[in-house]
Amino acid sequence: MSEQNILLKVENLKMHFPAESTWFGKPTKFVKAVDGIDFQIESGKTFGLVGESGCGKTTAGKCVLRIYEPTEGNIYYQGTDISKITQSQLKPYRRSIQLIFQDPYGSLDPRQSVGSIVREAVLADGKKKAEADVKARIEELLTLVELDLSMAGRYPHEMSGGQRQRLGIARALACEPKLIVCDEPVSALDVSIQAQIINLFESLQEKLGLTYLFIAHDLAVVRHIADTIAVMYLGHIVEMMDAGELYANPCHPYTKALLSAVPVTDYYTEQKRSRIVLEGEVPSPIHAPSGCPFHPRCRHAADLCKTQMPPLVDQGGGHFVACHNY
Repeated sequence: MSEQNILLKVENLKMHFPAESTWFGKPTKFVKAVDGIDFQIESGKTFGLVGESGCGKTTAGKCVLRIYEPTEGNIYYQGTDISKITQSQLKPYRRSIQLIFQDPYGSLDPRQSVGSIVREAVLADGKKKAEADVKARIEELLTLVELDLSMAGRYPHEMSGGQRQRLGIARALACEPKLIVCDEPVSALDVSIQAQIINLFESLQEKLGLTYLFIAHDLAVVRHIADTIAVMYLGHIVEMMDAGELYANPCHPYTKALLSAVPVTDYYTEQKRSRIVLEGEVPSPIHAPSGCPFHPRCRHAADLCKTQMPPLVDQGGGHFVACHNY
């Protein structure tokens, strides 16, 4: 992968939230939501970030967007470290990096019509535009996301979940972004609608050359759309691989456990595979275990796992694993 093709590069990203403090306001304990992750996304590709609720994947996405100010680390966008610049300096990047929300209803203003919502995004750059050009752009965006032009006069409550999510995508595209952070964009939708939205994402990527950071907990969805997948657990990336490797050669015990829980429609395949049931609960990020964060629930844990954090090591072919026992 050429450095020139890298659109986004994240190095040692950490996001720690104060959890307890002294009488004088000095924090004494932190929620380590993201605790030192590294990844990069090639222009025009999709990077999938997966893991169960609370693992830190959404927090990582919000750090990339600078919704959260990272505690530590570097975020390079087109070679510029946007984690160190001020909010005023960040303005040129705001339109280039957009967010698609998980909740397609809660993220839309119920008092605005479809046309008004898209219009607001089209005019957000502050440049003067002729009314005819604005109307043409709104129609172009609605057509891109496969919404009928007659829906421009409707309100969000008059639309289905899938239609509302298409509207959210149109609003993001109005800014002509290069990178879109997709925060579980299909998890609130019916399965049949999920497939339609995923196909739309792929179609838009092909037409517009978009790059996605796709955050989700559904491995089947991410496998379908992503080129590279990273599995997170308790603020750390424990495995990172090409999407084809996910099912063919999972290496980390946590990844194997996640895959064993994915429903399989083929009866004979289901009968042959064994379900891995993890013991215990996910530790609190305030009191994260020493060493490997997964060792309290890992059946293969050794003494080394309890004391030393395993590094994320390339095992060959761009397949990274953070496990002492691999």
